[in-house]
Amino acid sequence: MRYMLIVKANGFSETGVNHGQEHVDTMMNYKKSLAIVGALLAAEELQPSASGIRVCYPPGGGEPEIQVGPFSADQELVAEYVLIDVRTEKEALEWALRIPIRLGVKSTIEIRRLEEKTECLLDAGTKVMEANLKDHLHMLRKF
Repeated sequence: MRYMLIVKANGFSETGVNHGQEHVDTMMNYKKSLAIVGALLAAEELQPSASGIRVCYPPGGGEPEIQVGPFSADQELVAEYVLIDVRTEKEALEWALRIPIRLGVKSTIEIRRLEEKTECLLDAGTKVMEANLKDHLHMLRKF
């Protein structure tokens, strides 16, 4: 099962100031330990919301509103994420509890399971293969 460990932004992450070397090393060791057991799918840190853009659609339809960052850190912004593939939610929680956090700053990590819709992928793959076969047959019939 795939899970996204979402590290929420805070005042420090929104400043854009780089973490100290100790934190960087600790985070790299965390990611390496995930990779060693084959659970790490992706891990990225996002730039502060000052470089972000939002597209907000009104509930009744109509033109979207474009908002340019920065956005308030209390709006549940995302600072980084780690995408993992583990057997259980408990295992995902165990990995979330191991994420290095900056001391002295409020930190929140949200765990969300990804929707597994493999049947849609299989259907799409089958349709592509069918289309390719039809194209080949059509080409062969021309000869």
